[in-house]
Amino acid sequence: MRNSLASIHYAGGLFVTGTDTGIGKTVISAALTLALDGSYWKPVQAGLEGGGDSAAVQRMTGLPDFRIHPPAYELRTPRSPHEAARREGVRIELPDFHLPVDQRPLVVEGAGGALVPLNDESLMVDLMARLGLPVLLVARSGLGTINHTLLSIEALRRRGLKIIGAVMNGARDMANREAIECYGKVPVIAEVPVLASLSPRSIAQCAGELSRALDALE
Repeated sequence: MRNSLASIHYAGGLFVTGTDTGIGKTVISAALTLALDGSYWKPVQAGLEGGGDSAAVQRMTGLPDFRIHPPAYELRTPRSPHEAARREGVRIELPDFHLPVDQRPLVVEGAGGALVPLNDESLMVDLMARLGLPVLLVARSGLGTINHTLLSIEALRRRGLKIIGAVMNGARDMANREAIECYGKVPVIAEVPVLASLSPRSIAQCAGELSRALDALE
């Protein structure tokens, strides 16, 4: 997939955020990493059960270690980053975040949603602004997604971030898709069903769909 238009256009990388936690950001990030023939980075990992999201992406993609960059902050507690850090006697500082040096496109996965706190002053969206990558928003497809997605889009735009589009996770819902595209003024670039298996094969198939969807944006 290295020769796709998407891998060329997004050579610097993408930041993957979501409308909530547990909505499939990590699965989409894994598939995007394959779609862009890229590398993966989770700047803040809160909760290390199963090795955390970095380990999950590696299992799903089969990527070598050097294409999975370690988090800047790795916290054991499965809570919002600011609370996990507080409980562990750590303070997350924005100046500590720098994009890893990598010749491949970098897929950066946020923790939770755009307005998740990192410390007493900074939110996840502030980290996005610091890193300066275009943003892909992952949203549920079902009831409630319109409000959550439009609020997330508004928060991202207030920071002047470029939103390339949204990916909807779950059973297809054309009415919700049309509402997000109409009121949010962003394309829904893909609708991904809940995958029955998170094997490298199924993630590779999803990656192919995302690659074609990103190419279609160019």
